[in-house]
Amino acid sequence: MIPRKRWAYVIPVAVVMYMLAYLDRTNVAVILPYIGDDFPLSASAKGLASGIFFIGYLILQIPAAVLAVKWSARKTVLLLMIAWAVAAVLCGLVQNETQLHLARLLLGLFEGGVWPAVLILLASWFPQAERARANALWMTCLPISAIVMSPLSGLMLDHMSWRWVFVIQGLPPLLWAVVWWFAVADRPAQARWISAEEREYLETTLKAEEEAKPAFAKEGCDNRGFASGRGLRHPDPRKAGYRQALANRQVLLLIGVYFFWITGFYGFSLWLPSVVKTMTGGSATAVGFLSAVPYVLALAGMVACAHWSDRTGNRRLAVAVPLVVAIAGLLLGNLVHWPAAVQLVLLCVVATGVYMPYGPFWAIPSRILGIEVVAVAMGLINALGNLGGFAGPYLVGWLTDVTGSPTTGFVVLAAFLAVAAGLAFFGLKPSLVEDSAHVPAATRHP
Repeated sequence: MIPRKRWAYVIPVAVVMYMLAYLDRTNVAVILPYIGDDFPLSASAKGLASGIFFIGYLILQIPAAVLAVKWSARKTVLLLMIAWAVAAVLCGLVQNETQLHLARLLLGLFEGGVWPAVLILLASWFPQAERARANALWMTCLPISAIVMSPLSGLMLDHMSWRWVFVIQGLPPLLWAVVWWFAVADRPAQARWISAEEREYLETTLKAEEEAKPAFAKEGCDNRGFASGRGLRHPDPRKAGYRQALANRQVLLLIGVYFFWITGFYGFSLWLPSVVKTMTGGSATAVGFLSAVPYVLALAGMVACAHWSDRTGNRRLAVAVPLVVAIAGLLLGNLVHWPAAVQLVLLCVVATGVYMPYGPFWAIPSRILGIEVVAVAMGLINALGNLGGFAGPYLVGWLTDVTGSPTTGFVVLAAFLAVAAGLAFFGLKPSLVEDSAHVPAATRHP
């Protein structure tokens, strides 16, 4: 039986770290409905405040991914953690709409490089047979953050100003940066707590997986997944890596899937508290607690979907099917008038559907590309795909202003999710992204 301390050391520290990042990103959804007393914001201005984060989010994606490979994922995340904490506190000190948008832009800038850097870190600790589960367990920080922080934000808003909520919630990353520095190592060879048996198993398995990848994933390009193999070889492997990532048809499809998925994802999640407030007419505390309910089911769905994906090797279905379920819930919830209890159930269905694909989706790039290229590819996918994080909230806000109802916006979001599901199922090649091999017994369960 191979020791599995990596699950107890690497994952929990990374979960808390990104839970704090996700809190600072999404607390604005709970706070914005209560910000109007200081400076009134239209629905489109609120959508811009939520979405402008993702414009800044673009900038450091690829640089941070490359730094994580060439320098250190651990150090890259540490520096970004300190910077985003400062930007989060600034959100509570703004005096007008322009300053709020600027502070959110800076927050996105500094948080932008964390996601790809941590994915690179996990790829150095967990073999392919464990990758979807490792990704999903780390990404449980997303629903956990909503489960814990939505009620907390609502409770804080009932007892203090929205400014103090921003400031207080922006400080914890500064404390967790100390834990991150001492608890995390870039790779097994650098960790003091790992056993010799576990270290040897990881180094041997990861090396064998890298060597087993198709030649085009490491050295050049051919017609298996790439637009063209001609003219893409380059004596500088770093430049070749950039060009391989940009020319790989599967990477371009993953960018498309992620963009349309994230448009629906953030359009839904960042507007969820506003929908709950309208649905219930309750206090900030009630809105916070009810907003957390869908994420409890989303958390269970993420872990279950990742286990199924690792067991079967079927990444396409693990991405496409949950998105179809989310589409059904989104359309039923917005095109039919339901009692409040049924609306909440449908919100739970949508939340579960849009969260479930995370682990399987992010296991795909490291399967089809070598480590040098996958850093660039993950940065590209996350950077360009997260433009949907700007489009979704702003689109819902703008359509709400134009039509007087959020229904049209949510129907459009369902269409975006449908495109994502179609691209995942019909576009991605099973021979490249799926692995039907049996999972070794020693790695089947974390």
